[in-house]
Amino acid sequence: MAMTPEQRATLEDVTQFIYREARLQDEHAYDAWEALWTDDGVYWVPANGEGGDPEQEMSILYDNRSRIALRIRQFHTGKRFSQTPRSGLRRVVSNIEVIGDDGKEVRVCSNAIVFESHVRGDTIWASRNEYTLRREGEGFRMARKKVVLVNNGTALWSMAFLI
Repeated sequence: MAMTPEQRATLEDVTQFIYREARLQDEHAYDAWEALWTDDGVYWVPANGEGGDPEQEMSILYDNRSRIALRIRQFHTGKRFSQTPRSGLRRVVSNIEVIGDDGKEVRVCSNAIVFESHVRGDTIWASRNEYTLRREGEGFRMARKKVVLVNNGTALWSMAFLI
């Protein structure tokens, strides 16, 4: 099915937003990454599969906007030693697909592979990411991000960064 010029432009804008988000995370630029979120943003990493209701089921991470800001403030204190020294991170993002667009918000899915190098060893993380991006001004902000790790049903011994 052919895309309209507007759909192509939306896909390009969404793709650039997701690439920028990945770069900010890889560079540990958490203040700039935090600025990508809406005031009512929700960041969810389910445990044990695709995730049902995060209010009823266990999650690896389930943060509202306030909790996202708190995590970043705690990181800046220098007293959170899980990232001392910081991991080297690089993400490869692919399969970006717009799955819904109501004019105000765009729902997007993508795949990601994250390579983490740390003194404890190298780890590869694979995920399916689902975004709700809200149009604000000339761009987007994240209203929701769900990261479904491929191996989220097993013990995750070393995740110490924001996926």
